[in-house]
Order: sequence, then C-alpha cells, then structure tokens
Amino acid sequence: MSSTAASSQTSPTSQSSPPRRALVTGASTGIGAATVRLLRSHDWQVVATARRAERLADLAQETGCTWVSADLQESDDVDRLAREVLADGPVDAVVNNAGGALGVDPVAQGDPGEWLTMYERNVLAALRVSQAFLPQMRQRGGDLLFLTSTAAHDTYPGGGGYVAAKHAERIIANTLRLELVGEPVRVIEIAPGMVATEEFSLNRLHGDAEAAQRVYAGVAEPLSAADVAECIVWALERPAHVNIDSLTVRPRAQASNTLVAREG
Repeated sequence: MSSTAASSQTSPTSQSSPPRRALVTGASTGIGAATVRLLRSHDWQVVATARRAERLADLAQETGCTWVSADLQESDDVDRLAREVLADGPVDAVVNNAGGALGVDPVAQGDPGEWLTMYERNVLAALRVSQAFLPQMRQRGGDLLFLTSTAAHDTYPGGGGYVAAKHAERIIANTLRLELVGEPVRVIEIAPGMVATEEFSLNRLHGDAEAAQRVYAGVAEPLSAADVAECIVWALERPAHVNIDSLTVRPRAQASNTLVAREG
C-alpha cells in the first residue's frame, strides 16, 4: 500500500470524533475519484483501489488518501486487497463503484464475451468485495454502498448486457438488506442516470471519441461525477439509524433511460 500525508481539510465534527474510514473501488477515474476527493474534504480516511496504480498514486498525492492497486475480477487480488486494507484497521464504509459498460449492440447481436466481462466487473466484483469486508462490519457496524445505475431499474434498446449486469448488482443490495436486517450494517444503492465522465461512454464505445461525445450532445447539463459523489457522501453521512435504501438521481433534462431533452 502506498500513502501520502493526510489532508489539512477537516469537517466540523472532526474535532469531537475520530474520522471514519472508507474503501472506494474504481477510484482511478470518474465517480470513484470524485468520491475519494469529497470524502477526503469531509475528513474521512480513504483507501482508493483500482487497477491503474499510476492514477491512484496521483490521486493520493492530490488528496492524501491511501491506495491499493487490485483487479477486482481476480479473487486472489480481492483477498489481498482486504488483507492490506484491514491490516491498518477496520473500515466504516465500502463504496462499490467499480464497473462499466461495453457495447451498445442489440441482444440479437450481443457479444457474449462483453456480457461476461460486464457481469464480472459490475456484479462479481461487488460481490467479492462485499464478502471480504462484511464480516468485520457485522461485528462493529458499517455501510455497504452499491453504485448501480438507472439501468438497474429499467431497460433500453442496445443496453441489454449492461442492464442485465446492473439489475444483478442491485439484487445483491436488495437481498443483503433483507438478510442483514437487525444487524448494524446499512445497505445503500445510488442509481445515477446520465453522467458525463471522461471514460464511461468512451470505454463503452470502444474508444470512439466522436460517438462518445454524441451521447451527451445537446443535453443541458448532464450529471457530473462530482454530482454523484455528493449523493454518495450524503447517504454515508446520515445518522446511523437512517438507511437510504435506494436513491435515483438524473439530470433535469433526462426523464427516463430513453427520454432525454436535447437542444438544437
């Protein structure tokens, strides 16, 4: 694990209580990185994880978080991640943000390999990470937060594989909430709609920058990664008896997965 000195920014309550500690997955870019930044500004201790060590090191230099590079599609890597993180103490929150979409093909032409990769990145990664940190949370309390999508609640043409994966991830959260009732663990889902980040659509469209830009063309103010991070941190900072089961957040210009107001 690599780390930097703690940030000088503190929250109003930091003088009276020790800072809480969070693990954020998929932290090298987009919503994950924005969540690390905001948690640090609220005086949380944060461990950032993703595959790209160079980006994590830059984020640590910027924010004062610590980091562990790991591939959450590999069980051994998740086990190592948990050992390294928990060696420095328990965590109060796990933000399951890692995931992503691949392709926009109709179901009839869908690539099974891409569907499998999306299932690994969105579902099994969240499952492995949650299983690794849940035992200590059941003993002392904590939050499991799942960053899903409005794709977890409805479908749209060309979204079959991603929709299927996000529906499955949401079911992990919904089932855990039933299985853990009465225990000191909150299970939270944040489901964003259209979010303009540097890599989501670019990765989905296999690096086609022009096609990625068209996703957001004419949309007045799609959500930003910082907007979603605000929702995540707000949910985590509710009083311990308050559970935000599921929060859907869209830009004002988006009414559903398929109905978006575009200018021009």
